[in-house]
Amino acid sequence: MNLKSMLCTTALVAATATAANAQSSTWSLAEAAAPYAGTTVDVVFLLRPGYDAIQEMLPAFTEETGININIVTHPYENALGEQVRDFVAGGDLDIALIDLVWIGNFAENEWIVPVEDIMARFPELVDPALDMDDFFPLVLNAFGGWDDTIYGLPFDNYSGLMFYNRCMLEEAGFDRPPETWQELMDVYGPALTGDGQYAFALQSKRNETQSADSFARMLWPFGGSFLDENFRSNLLSPESQAGLNFRQDLMQFMPDGIVAWDHAETVNAFAQGEVAMITEWSAFYSSIVDPETSRVVDCVGVAPEPTGPAGRRPALGGFSLAVAAQADEAEQAAAWLFIQWATSAANAVEYLQRGGVPARASAYADPALAETYTFIPALVESWAEGVPEFRPRFAEWPEISEVVQEWGTRMMLGEVSVEQGATEIGTRMEAILEASGYYSGDKPLAQ
Repeated sequence: MNLKSMLCTTALVAATATAANAQSSTWSLAEAAAPYAGTTVDVVFLLRPGYDAIQEMLPAFTEETGININIVTHPYENALGEQVRDFVAGGDLDIALIDLVWIGNFAENEWIVPVEDIMARFPELVDPALDMDDFFPLVLNAFGGWDDTIYGLPFDNYSGLMFYNRCMLEEAGFDRPPETWQELMDVYGPALTGDGQYAFALQSKRNETQSADSFARMLWPFGGSFLDENFRSNLLSPESQAGLNFRQDLMQFMPDGIVAWDHAETVNAFAQGEVAMITEWSAFYSSIVDPETSRVVDCVGVAPEPTGPAGRRPALGGFSLAVAAQADEAEQAAAWLFIQWATSAANAVEYLQRGGVPARASAYADPALAETYTFIPALVESWAEGVPEFRPRFAEWPEISEVVQEWGTRMMLGEVSVEQGATEIGTRMEAILEASGYYSGDKPLAQ
């Protein structure tokens, strides 16, 4: 974590302590919520295990507070557009669900309220047990912070992990998963591919899956990145080219049609024993070890993503929940109480047990939990080494992502060379950034 992020977190922790100190030791959620009983809070949720988990827990919150949480569920691909339209129109949403790459857009458009402002306005609503120090610093700043300000609290957070079929590896003579990407390619790939089975699958469908889960995943471990320090394209650098060419070479050990595979197809192929290894979000752990959906439950192993020449740079993804600026006073108060509750240390273990992935360090402290949820050690390790700007977090990312999706897909299909595709993406990416004012100085070079 850099100094800027440390200062951001430190300032908010201090504000939290000040607000908490103003509360009596008898603070209770029920008493704090009493003035807002009957208030309805509107929020967008996704079709993912972490959201199912919190919905299963929600009746307890409603019973204790009298606050109603109205959940509008969307697939990920629609969630940004639905929220933007609502905020632009001054609609009904009272909580913003913010992806890692949406935080700059939401903050710069002033659609969300800084946590420090909410706590200053409603000091009596700040849970003394909020404990901002308990959030993993990387996760708090990456998902909830922008330009030295924390806006949201981490919710449903992921890291890229390697899921591997221990039985398939053992049958091929391996007693551990590959430690490096090159080892996966040179040693494991040939040994685990054949007879209708494949060593690896890299979800690469033309949407955010292509730009984030496939394209970006191969940039960072090889020392590449989307942008250099001057916000010019870095995709033609030797390091970026090495990573993207590696992806092309690795396809020989992947199923045919991998360019059309999204998360569902990739996780299912692993769960059915067709693929020996996948690098997927930690949130899919619950599906992979569910006997109703997986045939390989007894063979599942979990490790951090492999390292590349630049070290381990796993995918970083997930969300935060923030109070919407358009909500009225009662809705903002009720929203803040719900956000604290949903992301609290007190609820983190139950949330984990129901299939969510909390960002609370205390939730992973019990060694017995790591024996049950075997992804925990790999997740904790990866959150020490993640890259916040794995995908640039500024407002222009969705537009740039569309470009990466098109040309990244064409690269994988062999319609253009890696160099040609990277050149096209770089040219179009720089045009977007120039039109947005980054090169003129109208916008800071922040991502």
